[in-house]
Amino acid sequence: MYRVLIVSGHTAGQSMNHGIKAMQAPNHNELHTLRDWVRWGASRFNESGLFFGHGTDNALDEALALVLHALHLNHDLPGDYLDARLTADESSRIVALFRDRIDRRVPAAYLTGEARFAGLDFYVDENVLIPRSPIAELIEAGFSPWLDPEQVTSVLDLCCGSGCIGIACAFAFPQALVDLSDISPAALEVATRNIERHRLEGRVRALRADVYQGLDGERFDLIVSNPPYVSSAEMATLPEEYRHEPELALEAGDDGMDVVERILAKGADYLQPGGIMVVEVGASAELLMARYPGVPFLWLDFERGGDGVFLLTAEQLDEFRDSFEESGA
Repeated sequence: MYRVLIVSGHTAGQSMNHGIKAMQAPNHNELHTLRDWVRWGASRFNESGLFFGHGTDNALDEALALVLHALHLNHDLPGDYLDARLTADESSRIVALFRDRIDRRVPAAYLTGEARFAGLDFYVDENVLIPRSPIAELIEAGFSPWLDPEQVTSVLDLCCGSGCIGIACAFAFPQALVDLSDISPAALEVATRNIERHRLEGRVRALRADVYQGLDGERFDLIVSNPPYVSSAEMATLPEEYRHEPELALEAGDDGMDVVERILAKGADYLQPGGIMVVEVGASAELLMARYPGVPFLWLDFERGGDGVFLLTAEQLDEFRDSFEESGA
């Protein structure tokens, strides 16, 4: 909502800048208010060719997030406060954050340690992906019409990272027990911190597992996952901002399908009758359909943008079990 109050800006180009130029701090007393610093930061971000896609999609929102963090303020700050003047120490903190964002290409969420997903706040660091999956929309809608929220008692968040998907599901299905699983101990530490942050220790647990290996054999009403699905070739072309995210959570073999194939191969064994599986595969959607031409993947639409998320029922996973197991063996 602050974008209108600051300037009528434009979305920055999302291109990679190999020739990174160090940020020069403004001259003393040139910038005075929050509004000044947000505008100046957005201009520098655009000038530097930063990539936006880790929680914000434009320079103004990215600059605003960093300015508010430096000043220990929330995003619900009344608009009038944008004209408040800053102290020299506050200005120095903003310069340091802007410099890290430009010179090191660190996404804002890692600099603040905070990310918002499905209306909830999460702690993040460079051991986990920054939450940004369009699956948030499905969670907010209770996965309607495919599930009856009152009947969902068990959820599995595979490759959970920060735990944002599974924890958001715990709020969407207040009677459900939720398992968050990941192969990375460092990611599970972040997920555990977020479980405690949201006081869900009684219903949500973090488990170390390599896809299904390490789980206790329970069946779930919902399996949801944002697994690694980037190919080796695509990984080499990603903007510098992605280099701060864990490679383990992004890359999945030569074609990006290594983990998704394993999720499909044994999925029928971990879903309750009438249950569903929802998995994000991004730009790998066409490759997945080509690999399994007879499978009726339901590709979901999103009002807020995003694609490459499929839904399969427990019965469909069982029907095409042989095809999945052959590919995922």
